[in-house]
Amino acid sequence: MLILVTGATGYIGGQLVPQLLAAGHSVRVFVRNAAGLAHKPWAANVGVAVGDILDRDAVRRAFEGVDLAYYLIHSMMSEGFEDLDRRAAAIFSTSAPSTVQRIIYLGGLLPNGERRSAHLRSRAEVGKILRRTARVLEFRAGPIVGAGSASFEMLRYLTERLPAMVAPRWINNLVQPVAVDDVVRYLVLGAARDVTGVVEIGGDRLTFGDMMRTFAKIRGLRRLIIPVPILAPRIAGLWVGLVTPIPNRLAVPLIEGIVEPVVANTDLAASLFPEVQPMPYRRAVELAISRDREGVIRDERSVRVAASPSAVFAAFTSLGGQRGWHVWNAAWRLRGFLDRLIGGPGLRRGRRHPQELAEGETLDFWRVANAIAREAEQSR
Repeated sequence: MLILVTGATGYIGGQLVPQLLAAGHSVRVFVRNAAGLAHKPWAANVGVAVGDILDRDAVRRAFEGVDLAYYLIHSMMSEGFEDLDRRAAAIFSTSAPSTVQRIIYLGGLLPNGERRSAHLRSRAEVGKILRRTARVLEFRAGPIVGAGSASFEMLRYLTERLPAMVAPRWINNLVQPVAVDDVVRYLVLGAARDVTGVVEIGGDRLTFGDMMRTFAKIRGLRRLIIPVPILAPRIAGLWVGLVTPIPNRLAVPLIEGIVEPVVANTDLAASLFPEVQPMPYRRAVELAISRDREGVIRDERSVRVAASPSAVFAAFTSLGGQRGWHVWNAAWRLRGFLDRLIGGPGLRRGRRHPQELAEGETLDFWRVANAIAREAEQSR
């Protein structure tokens, strides 16, 4: 089939595309900016449609000749994301021609109780909107375990950085995480079977606290977690945003999504896709740790400036150390102090050189993952 994949530069989409190619499908990706595909190893093997998901004409062009489509878009990091998600889902589903067999959508499990975060309500609403005018297979997943998954990275940073934690009572709620490999496998198999409706997927059932304790055991860490009888999901989300690299706009909805138990009824998934035996949580964590270099949280911002690419690049590479931050340097110093309080290095490590950076070296409480000095890359 010719398959259209939206969200191909995202966490799940970037892993789904090569698996669809390996299964023998032709793939077209729909992206806002083709430059985002530059470092994807599969980029040369796919067709590319460039446009905005809110541009109906661009969406219609992307659908030309397509047999099946994956909808992997959500706007959680944007202001007013609920309205954006409604509009995008409606445009996508009503733009699909009758020749498109189905739309496959990855949503989220809904909590058992009445407290449902705006994020999870929006994900469910998107599935409902898609189903109004198209045949849809909607997979609903809980926390996804994999290097680069937002929920897993939140758990990782909390466990590694906090030797002891006083946590709200929701830390004892049952959740049902699922390995990213299993999610991608369900998505690929979904293309091969004429199945529609909602299918809940998940692995082991355990509490969020047990997820942290298991991670700590695998990493050889001793951690103390003390539940207290309070809820305060927003305050907890802001705290996560403070002590981890997860942005507040992401941390708050992630926390709000687990203030009630979030478990799946996987009977339908087992009957429709019996070849998928969800891997145990411990194994999923071990795989995620072994793939550390393969996945990272990406928080990308852009702004136009009246300066050359080399000058902009130099401004970034000179941060930290004795220079600190270009503005609000006191806040940078405070961030270093807070890092020390929770067991991190703070500002002690400084930096090797006032301007040069190399892969793997430290910069205050950061570590350089990659440093690309090519002029063409400096302008990004």
